[in-house]
Amino acid sequence: MSKKLANPAPLGLACFALTTFLLSAINAELAQKDLVGAVVSCALVYGGVVQTMAGMWEIKAGSTFGGVAFSSYGGFWTTFGLILLLEFLGVWTVSPTSLGVFLLAWTLFTFYLWVGTFSLNKALVSTFTLLLLTFALLDIGHLADIPIINVVGGYVGILCALNAWYVSAATLLSELFGREVLPLGHIKRKN
Repeated sequence: MSKKLANPAPLGLACFALTTFLLSAINAELAQKDLVGAVVSCALVYGGVVQTMAGMWEIKAGSTFGGVAFSSYGGFWTTFGLILLLEFLGVWTVSPTSLGVFLLAWTLFTFYLWVGTFSLNKALVSTFTLLLLTFALLDIGHLADIPIINVVGGYVGILCALNAWYVSAATLLSELFGREVLPLGHIKRKN
């Protein structure tokens, strides 16, 4: 007798949303820099380790997209948290250009995941569109050294986080209530 596996997507989305929200609040200059400690801690544990675990559970459940997305962004958050922590500890200094190159690599990765969302649902298309835009703005802000673009990227990142929380809630509530509570905008596939 096989047990039904729980859906790890709401957890992975929640991890991504909360960590993205915290960092984006700093980028948007809505929160003080003293929130960085919370961002680093969250990036290492909730956005990093827990989201990576959700990705592994997605793979176990047979979702390649979920496995790649959650595990990769879990790795992103762990890496980003370590970059900030090691810079704080004086191990190295990270220039805006170096951070911009790091973010650009993640923009390229996000692009092909964004394309993949076109076969999933409109809510995920929206989430990944906002994520792609966030990364692109942060790339420009860091690589061209235009701080106001990073602020705009922070606001878009907040919208991305809110969108990801919506998808998390919609997925969880639909499972709990046995019907669609919050619409995801399912994409009709041609047979």
